[in-house]
Amino acid sequence: MSYSDSMNPNFDLNRTPLVVIWEVTRACDLACFHCRASAQPSRNPLELSTRDAKQLIDDIAELDPPIFIFTGGDPLNRPDIYELVHYASMKYLHPAMTPSATPLLTRDSLLELKRSGVHRLALSLDGPTPELHDSFRGVAGSFAQTLEAMAWCNAIGLPVQINTTVSKRNLGELENILAVVRQFRIVMWSLFFMVPTGRGAQEDMPSSEEFEDAFERLLRMSRNVPFKIKTTEAPHYRRFVLQHRPKSKSERNKGNGVPGIMPVNEGKGFVFISHTGEVQPSGFLPISAGNVRDRKLADIYRNSELFCQLRDGKNLKGKCGICEFRDICGGSRARAYAISGDSLAQDPCCVYQPRATRAASTNSEAGGGNPTASI
Repeated sequence: MSYSDSMNPNFDLNRTPLVVIWEVTRACDLACFHCRASAQPSRNPLELSTRDAKQLIDDIAELDPPIFIFTGGDPLNRPDIYELVHYASMKYLHPAMTPSATPLLTRDSLLELKRSGVHRLALSLDGPTPELHDSFRGVAGSFAQTLEAMAWCNAIGLPVQINTTVSKRNLGELENILAVVRQFRIVMWSLFFMVPTGRGAQEDMPSSEEFEDAFERLLRMSRNVPFKIKTTEAPHYRRFVLQHRPKSKSERNKGNGVPGIMPVNEGKGFVFISHTGEVQPSGFLPISAGNVRDRKLADIYRNSELFCQLRDGKNLKGKCGICEFRDICGGSRARAYAISGDSLAQDPCCVYQPRATRAASTNSEAGGGNPTASI
């Protein structure tokens, strides 16, 4: 099966990441049950200084990624955040940000972020009711504050994206969350499928069958919305979309809910810099390939053993390694690591059986159930 019509052949993910995310701080006033960073109330004294941060931004600008995001913790806990946003904007990075819905997020702070150069704000909404959302975030009033911030973004003309963490706690509420989201003007709904890392617990992670059911529902919803729907830590949604895409090109062009498919994965088009400068394949895969205080970000991304290993699909193990969708999906390397301790192991939350596996099973059955019959 060819995926050439789904990818941009001119974008070299081995050289340039599509997405660079910098965790500017782990300080946050929320206490989210699933927080990958196990964020704390106070800032770490080992965070990158303002000077270090500007050097990092210079390095990111050399890579020239299409997407650059300030994240946390809560970026608004850094007193120099507006200065850093402005600096990134002056470097033509078109920065985005994922602040927390706390008292620090006000109409004035949003206006200041926009003036500083933030091009998009991403807010988290994990339930359609205060009870469910606030139970995710660990602080009463977070739901109301999130909706108020969405309204402020709409009022001041700041593009807003909604992020939703998908776990067993809210799997049945996706349609209801969408109903809330549709009351506002947003540019994207991004669904983060839970990885049991940080404070995230394995018992809250959906099963492979629940992933597949969620994919079906998301694809159906994506055909009737005026914004994009994407997934994070669920690269097998790309496989699902390709399996269920309309036959004709004219039919495919009718829906605008599904963004263009690129084979982005941990370390492959994606790089994460921690609050202390450690460079990781993603925030959900806490393995460091080096530190920006010691080595250029471009060198780590392009040449480190970890990143090169993750970008080569031939290194994948289990069914991910033999899957015909390997180069467009590749499975969640973070989830494989969280469950097995091996970042190259097969994704434990994918129900799909590769063609090679099915063929081997058929041959085995034809041989009377003896697995060595065809050898």
